[in-house]
Amino acid sequence: MRDLKKLLKKNLSNSDKGTYILSLELSETRKITVGKLGSFIFKKGTYFYIGSARGGFRRRVIRYFEKARNKKWHIDYLLEYAYPKHIFLFDEFYSEERIAKRMSELYTPIIRGFGATDTHSKTHLFYKEEE
Repeated sequence: MRDLKKLLKKNLSNSDKGTYILSLELSETRKITVGKLGSFIFKKGTYFYIGSARGGFRRRVIRYFEKARNKKWHIDYLLEYAYPKHIFLFDEFYSEERIAKRMSELYTPIIRGFGATDTHSKTHLFYKEEE
């Protein structure tokens, strides 16, 4: 994990901005409280979170590989138990809403409002059903 963090710090800039998909793995089913949204049962498996890095990819992405001291976003609550596996970066051309719409066709939308309070999307969190 430390090597990935170093690689990201070296290759990402805060002048590089855009949208991203963070892939996370939750190793066991558990109940997690997500701020004011409430408590939810998260099934063991893979989750995808859509976000934007208007302040730059470097600061935002590196944060996911560190333990958040202050929970600022919904994803921080899930990251307390799940670990990041992959991150896919997109330039400004792609909107969060557009990606969320496509993801909802491929995966199960989870928790209305999760990460989507500043967009018209229902959610920015999706679950990949176990095969």
